[in-house]
Amino acid sequence: MLTDLRPVVDESRGIFRVPRRAFTDQAVFEREYSAIFDRCWLYLAHASELPEPGSFITRTVARRPILFTRDRDGEFHALLNTCPHRGAMVCRERKGKSPAFQCMYHGWVFAADGRLMTLPSAGGYGEDWKTDPFRQMTHVPRLARFGDFFFISFAADGEDLADYLADAGDYLTLVQEHSPSGMVISGGTQEYAIRGNWKLLAENSVDGYHAASTHSTYLEYLKNANGALHNTRLEGVGRDLRKGHAVIEYAAPWGRPIASWVPLWGEQGKMEIDAIYAQLEARLGEERAERLARRNRNMIIFPNLVVNDIMAITVRTFYPTAPDYINVNAWSLAPREESDWLRKYRLFNFTEFLGPGGFATPDDVEAIEKCQIGYANEKEAAWNDISRGMLREGGSAYDDELQMRAFWAEWDRRIAGVDA
Repeated sequence: MLTDLRPVVDESRGIFRVPRRAFTDQAVFEREYSAIFDRCWLYLAHASELPEPGSFITRTVARRPILFTRDRDGEFHALLNTCPHRGAMVCRERKGKSPAFQCMYHGWVFAADGRLMTLPSAGGYGEDWKTDPFRQMTHVPRLARFGDFFFISFAADGEDLADYLADAGDYLTLVQEHSPSGMVISGGTQEYAIRGNWKLLAENSVDGYHAASTHSTYLEYLKNANGALHNTRLEGVGRDLRKGHAVIEYAAPWGRPIASWVPLWGEQGKMEIDAIYAQLEARLGEERAERLARRNRNMIIFPNLVVNDIMAITVRTFYPTAPDYINVNAWSLAPREESDWLRKYRLFNFTEFLGPGGFATPDDVEAIEKCQIGYANEKEAAWNDISRGMLREGGSAYDDELQMRAFWAEWDRRIAGVDA
């Protein structure tokens, strides 16, 4: 039961400690896959990645190769990318358009919904070979969508996606409300790896506490870039969204392509931004428009989906292959109707701060990897402290650690085996 690896919590004294062995132990890593990644809803893709019938993409989700398709009727299918004959990957391409998929090993051909269509030398099989369930590609047990966000679960039963998302659903809706015509993944996939535990990246993604020190170079750069800032203020709140999900929502000094202008973008840019804001207000109302345009959000959906709605929108997932190694994938999300001018600034912001070669991500990777190295001392220096803000009166600030405690409480619930 790994009971010696549970967090230590004392609400009255404002103590929340996490054992560092949870970041290094191989038994914990295997338990995480069986209790978390094999049971939770996991992000798969955005609908815009399959724009028309016949579109497909391949992904690796929780160590499993997945083929995500859209059939000729426009229906979506999540298939295990494994041939039912001898187990080879059926589709070896990253993305494309095709009405069918042929396994390179023995030539079996499957439709976009996984049905076996034909195979060479069919005479060696019985009459029902094409309809035998064991000769079709296997569907992922559950596929569901929230707006244009698709999720899968490898568990055949459990709560539905809307219930699982809890209060995080409103924040996903907020992201979709950037555009009246729909959001799209713009550009390709950013892929990189970190020599650290996956939970460190989960924590880091909603950690407002580290920004001033870890990302001081970026903040200084913005101060020295003429017209790149409204001001120098960072302030906001942290929220527990239930079921392990959490967010920090805050005002920040940088420009946002969704209707938050900075002088660097010029007077012509101000006219376009003002027009976008007026449209937001007419469509969503003053309060919702103000929140969408003027506030930033860093959110984690348990266990490993991060949506950063800040100077650009990043959708990011990460999967561990070992206790000290993570593979990360990230995508930029943007309004479908966005002008070329604004898309240019959005992608610049995306790569400048959030990309693997930008200001923020290398800082975060360095911090995570240095933590992992430091955990070599976990026998003598055994605990992480994430208690900041527990005794604060009047609610949680964006640079408190409420968000990490929300994540760890759900991690503990599942690892301890009390998941209903």
